Amino acid sequence: MKFPKTILVLTLVSTAAGCATSEPVAYEGLASAAQLRPDTSDKTGRSPYSYRTQTDWRQYSKVIVEPVTVYRGKDGQFGKMAEDDRLKLASYMRGKFAQVLQQRYAIVSTPGLATLRVRATLTGGKTTDPVLGPFSHIDVAGSVYNTIQLARGKEGSMTGSASYAVEVYDSVSNQLLLAYVEKQYPNALNIGANFGPMRASYVAIDKGANDLLERLR
Repeated sequence: MKFPKTILVLTLVSTAAGCATSEPVAYEGLASAAQLRPDTSDKTGRSPYSYRTQTDWRQYSKVIVEPVTVYRGKDGQFGKMAEDDRLKLASYMRGKFAQVLQQRYAIVSTPGLATLRVRATLTGGKTTDPVLGPFSHIDVAGSVYNTIQLARGKEGSMTGSASYAVEVYDSVSNQLLLAYVEKQYPNALNIGANFGPMRASYVAIDKGANDLLERLR
């Protein structure tokens, strides 16, 4: 009786791999769209486009974290994510980015010397399938697939995600210092992130906040 079940799960995870949301693009509605270029240093596919100047980040001690905008361009990648969920995720993103950046910077609200301005745009997201998401992480066949995905640095089966763009400016000159688009998702073996349709997207934002802090070092 277990054999048909295993075949079913293998079929489901295979389908998940084929139906995964696409990688982020150089969204044409972004202010930095013209500067974004393919990032050949990205081997994961999570951040295929970026722009970066030679900047001594140590000269900055403060940061303005703007409210996160929900992207409205035709090349957005929200799939079936509801509008209310998009807005809640964007609000959470602003708070989480500020919380993590506060580890190094003072959070301020006005431009000034030694002050960065961070503008983040939520450009896409995928919810977790409420039944197949948890099941495909608990079942033996699904666990094998997700172990392989973990080794590849890829997303797990039937798992939610978040895509976004980050643009970092000098708050006085308004010079663009850093820009990139990114897609984040939970560790492929993170079973807990798959309980609840939006939980994985929030975990993705947590990872994205820490990634931004690393980029500013």
